Amino acid sequence: MHNPFRERNGCILALVLVLLLIPVMASCGSEKEADRTRPPLRMAVIPFQAIPPHEQSGNSAICPLCGAVYFGGSIAEGGEKVVEELLLEKLKNLKEMELIPQEKVEGIYKRISAESLKIPVLDIVKKTGLELDAGLIAVGYVFRYMERIGYDYSAEKSASVAFEINFVNPKDGSIIWRGVFDKTQKSLMEDVFQIASFYKGKGKWLTARELTKQGMNEAFKTFSGFEH
Repeated sequence: MHNPFRERNGCILALVLVLLLIPVMASCGSEKEADRTRPPLRMAVIPFQAIPPHEQSGNSAICPLCGAVYFGGSIAEGGEKVVEELLLEKLKNLKEMELIPQEKVEGIYKRISAESLKIPVLDIVKKTGLELDAGLIAVGYVFRYMERIGYDYSAEKSASVAFEINFVNPKDGSIIWRGVFDKTQKSLMEDVFQIASFYKGKGKWLTARELTKQGMNEAFKTFSGFEH
C-alpha cells in the first residue's frame, strides 16, 4: 500500500546523509590537493667520511656525530664513496624529495668545515643545511669496508662492511632517522641464521659493493618516509 509518509521520511533521511557527506568529501579532496601542491623536501647528502679505528681503542671506531662505537677495520680506497653512491641511488627513487646537486653540497660543506675547525660536527652539519636551504641533511660514515678476496663461489676472505647514515634536521639538529649496517658475510656452515641474506646473494660470496647494497636495503626497512 502506498505510504506517502514513509516516502517523505526516506527522502529526508537521504538528504541528511548527503549533507553529512559533503564536508567529508570536501575534506578528502582538499587533502589530496594539498598533497599534490606540497613542494618536495630539499635534501643534501654530505660527502661520506671514512672513520678508521681509533689508535688508542684497538679496533673500535667511533661515530663523530652520535658517538656510537663500531668494530672498525680497514677501509678500501674509495669505499666511503661507494656507500655514498648507493645511498644517492636509493634516494633518487623517492618521489617526495629533491636532491641538491652533490657538487654544490660538497663545496659548501668543505668551506664551512675549513672555517669551523673547532666547533662540533653537528653544528657544521646544521650550518651547511641552512646555507643550502635544505629541509634535511644526510650524514654518513664508513667504519669498515673490506673487499672479498677470491671468487663468487670460492673466497679466501669474505667481504666485511660497516656504515651508519643519519638524517638530520638542520633547523634544530635533531636526528630523525638513523640507519646502521654492520656485517661480515659468513657461510651457512659458520652461521645458519644468515640463510636469508645468503639466499638474497644467490648463494655466492658477495663483493663489498654487493654487500653494501644489500645492507642499504636492510637499513631502509626501518625508514617510514619523509614528513614535512
